[in-house]
Amino acid sequence: MIKIFELKNIISIKDLNKSDIDYIIDEASKLEDIAKSREISEELKGKILGLMFFEPSTRTKMSFETSMKRLSGECIGFENTGSSSVSKGESIADTAKMFEGYCDALVIRHEMEGVSKFISDIVDVPVINAGDGAGQHPTQTLLDLYTIKKEIGHIDNIKIALIGDLKYGRTVHSLANALTLYDNVELYFVSPDKLKMPQEILHDLDKAGMSYTETSNISDVIDKVNVLYVTRIQKERFADIDDYLEIKGAYIINKKMLEGKDLIVMHPLPRIDEIDGDVDDTKYNKYFTQAANAVPVRMAILKTLIKNNPK
Repeated sequence: MIKIFELKNIISIKDLNKSDIDYIIDEASKLEDIAKSREISEELKGKILGLMFFEPSTRTKMSFETSMKRLSGECIGFENTGSSSVSKGESIADTAKMFEGYCDALVIRHEMEGVSKFISDIVDVPVINAGDGAGQHPTQTLLDLYTIKKEIGHIDNIKIALIGDLKYGRTVHSLANALTLYDNVELYFVSPDKLKMPQEILHDLDKAGMSYTETSNISDVIDKVNVLYVTRIQKERFADIDDYLEIKGAYIINKKMLEGKDLIVMHPLPRIDEIDGDVDDTKYNKYFTQAANAVPVRMAILKTLIKNNPK
């Protein structure tokens, strides 16, 4: 059976079914050699990607730029509102409509949830959500799943611990939702009480019949899981700095903790202090591989959406 991908936009991981995810993973596998060998494909020659980054980004923005250029496309855009007409009072809607006239697809990052969906409703080109506030980060989830599949060999039947800021962490929200599509997955949520997984995510998991356990101690789960998915405590999401300082450094993964364990360590980055540097040179470290996997996965996303939806 030939797999097809029919979505025009990627706004929330909940918009994708398992077949959609498998399609992107398969496409990324085909493009990985190009990404790793620094070759250039002609797939998107003459196409232009618009990058509307209202919120700071390093890996997401750079990997989208790299992915587009590896496919012979070009990028235009901005990485903060100070370098766009938004700083003069232009509405997001007007900025998006202007970009629509210049580009074949748009990538949006914004500190407010729902902005990518709003833009997708008013433009005719594909829209990709590159992170909206504490909401969703679907392309990060696709590269996370790609990494798990490559490193472990399968996604079904895994046991994974999501650690750190589960309240505001959009990467763990999207990943938890995506894992409901796979069989016999067990989730462990490790966080301080103030940063527990939101009830709406737990409701989705309950509805899907997903098995999960909540705890505040890494020691409760480290001998049970195949994957430690570590996230930073997000200082920028706290209204009160004292609340942040109280929790900062709550979880730190180090080499000694991991010795003898059969697992991998992932992290969407940036890392602050939650994974000690002594893990970097161990077999457990997959977070830099994970970051590199962003290129073939986002190449697959751009190729699929732009070729399926020509202007």
